Amino acid sequence: MGHIVYYTTGILILSVFIFVWLEREFPYTKGIPLFREGFWVDLIWYTFIQSYFLQILIFDYIIEPLDHRFQLSRLQLVGHWPIALQVLFFLVVHDFYIYWFHRAQHHSRLLWRTHEAHHSNKEIDWLAGTRSHSMEIIINQTIEFAPIVLLGANPIVVPIKALIDAVWGMWIHSNIDVNTGKLQYVINGPEMHQWHHANDRAVFYANYGTKFAVWDWIFGTAYLPGRKKPAEYGLPYEYPEDYFLQHWHAVKRIDEKQLAEKSAWFRSYHTSRQRLMGWVLKKRRV
Repeated sequence: MGHIVYYTTGILILSVFIFVWLEREFPYTKGIPLFREGFWVDLIWYTFIQSYFLQILIFDYIIEPLDHRFQLSRLQLVGHWPIALQVLFFLVVHDFYIYWFHRAQHHSRLLWRTHEAHHSNKEIDWLAGTRSHSMEIIINQTIEFAPIVLLGANPIVVPIKALIDAVWGMWIHSNIDVNTGKLQYVINGPEMHQWHHANDRAVFYANYGTKFAVWDWIFGTAYLPGRKKPAEYGLPYEYPEDYFLQHWHAVKRIDEKQLAEKSAWFRSYHTSRQRLMGWVLKKRRV
């Protein structure tokens, strides 16, 4: 089991370099810098810190106690299937669920609070997909990985599925100008998902698919206006830039600028990031 994690981690790191290179060579939206606005929040807080702690929470404190309580994994309901079939089965079933849950998030004011962070980036690239509210991750990844464990799938299905999720997430959010033609009717890619992140009312209720675009075409939520590109991305209202405020914003609406003006403590904390980035950029120039 240990060796598969090394392989999947290596493939993931290699994929990052490939996506970054492709974005530099074939940009969908020109002019987006490598370290765009919100890059460090997405990389440090969402990709590294949040992912690390939520992985422990989901597997050690939710899925494992469930399995210990009901002992369903001992039945090995899918364990005798070929590994490729197991991976494909969980990919399709979970993606079908994600389509409907994602659609519900855009129609429910309550669920939207768990999803708006994901739409708050004003520039979309390979890393933008990592920005997701912790509650959204807890819900979706518990529903994603609990069946894999509880149905007794081969243990290597988990890292393989996680790798596919990560690479596919980078792919659909990547700032790469591609035209996959008729394949876009089945497999999701940047053409449709870049539009999903557009600040455009025409697509606020469209393009919910993650891995498979076919759900959008079947259920009438697909939007793909040829080679036309979005004018802008993000939310039609102000949204905090700070990781902690983005989470608190889901509970109580906050004006980040007003808070910085009123609170000296928060102002000091808030500007510390700018001072740190200024120091880093100065060192790079030196």
